[in-house]
Amino acid sequence: MSKNLEISKLLDFYGILLTDKQREIAEYYYNDDLSLGEIAENLDISRQGVRDSIKRSETILFEAEEKLFLIRKSEMLRNSLDDIKENISIINKENEKYNNSAISDSIEKILNELEKLNEI
Repeated sequence: MSKNLEISKLLDFYGILLTDKQREIAEYYYNDDLSLGEIAENLDISRQGVRDSIKRSETILFEAEEKLFLIRKSEMLRNSLDDIKENISIINKENEKYNNSAISDSIEKILNELEKLNEI
């Protein structure tokens, strides 16, 4: 994963831990792809100030993931949901041979619950 994408994910999960100014600078840099000079000009601060803020923000974001593992847990959950969907599809195909309504109903309930989880 590219560093910019990784930091963007970290910002999504942990951006609330940054000050408003740090978050604004990090979002300009990583999400809007502005240069240090552009950010400095927009915010009327020095390029060095922008760079320092970005480095401090990166440290905070990486440390948060090291302690909380929210991104790792989210990716594991997403993979598990994909595996469940795949297995439900296999069960559904097998059930077509037998047309068991109880199994069909259970499959439908499971799929509905998976959709709810995908919305989170």
